[in-house]
Amino acid sequence: MGSIFQQLLDPQVLTMVFAAVAAGATVLTLAMPLLAPDTLNKRMKAVALEREKIRQRERERLVQGAKASLRQSPRMYMKRVVDNLDLNKWLGQEQARTMLMQAGYRGQAPYITYLFFRLAMPVIMLFASLFYIFIVLQLSYPPLMKIAMSIGCAYLGMQSPNLYLKNQIQRRQLSIKRAFPDALDLMLICVESGMSIEAAFRKVSEEIGSQSVALAEELTLTTAELSYLPERRQAYDNLGQRTGIEGVRAVCLALQQAERYGTPLGTTLRVLAQENRDMRMSEAEKKAAGLPPKLTVPMIVFFLPVLFVVILGPAAIRVMAIH
Repeated sequence: MGSIFQQLLDPQVLTMVFAAVAAGATVLTLAMPLLAPDTLNKRMKAVALEREKIRQRERERLVQGAKASLRQSPRMYMKRVVDNLDLNKWLGQEQARTMLMQAGYRGQAPYITYLFFRLAMPVIMLFASLFYIFIVLQLSYPPLMKIAMSIGCAYLGMQSPNLYLKNQIQRRQLSIKRAFPDALDLMLICVESGMSIEAAFRKVSEEIGSQSVALAEELTLTTAELSYLPERRQAYDNLGQRTGIEGVRAVCLALQQAERYGTPLGTTLRVLAQENRDMRMSEAEKKAAGLPPKLTVPMIVFFLPVLFVVILGPAAIRVMAIH
């Protein structure tokens, strides 16, 4: 045993052992990347395939929605009522066309439907309220007050199409506001890579559909208008008018000035993207700041009574037990 330990402690033997260990470690280090499975590339390929599937699905949905919205025609009975009563003269408004456009309803069919319901809803609400107040409820109020309540319901019916359009406009504008800074970033990348503004709009409209179908639809329409309108300025004005958002109008104005004076688009788009992102963050902070006042009433109504019951309940039970 002593001779074996002496041989193991021999410097030449130790040098050979360390050299063998170092050589084995070197070989193992060089061979491990070749033997390890390439999980990163597999995951990247899977993510790319899934992204392409999502993109293709969103494009198909956008195309189907565009076909359904562009090919619809007004219903014959609605058109007949509107034409016979000449509602376009009595109820027609240019503001209504703008509101329909901002809500995503284009063409003559939504306008005719809007005029028809402006006439039909007051009549429906009037007769429904008369039936409900006089027959179903049988209120003890004077007849004149009942008739006044029915007239109020008819007025609400007349305003209901405008309320519906305002609700649709708010939802559509919210969708556009959330996706517009990202669209500007994509547009900036496209412009700085050498694309024209038409190609940039087309590319961004294809990519942004997964976040906001409304914004993709507006950018697609702008691309088409840039192709056939005699003045490109009109296409940008139409985009700002269709959306009704100040951030989009600012971008349209910057694009007009860039084309008129030849200023670079890259810096302008970068500044506007940051401004829109700051506006989106400020709106989120504003909503967060308005949350405590909104929670005051629910806390008073729901939390404080329960808290009083938990705190004063045992004392009340003990007092009742004593008496």
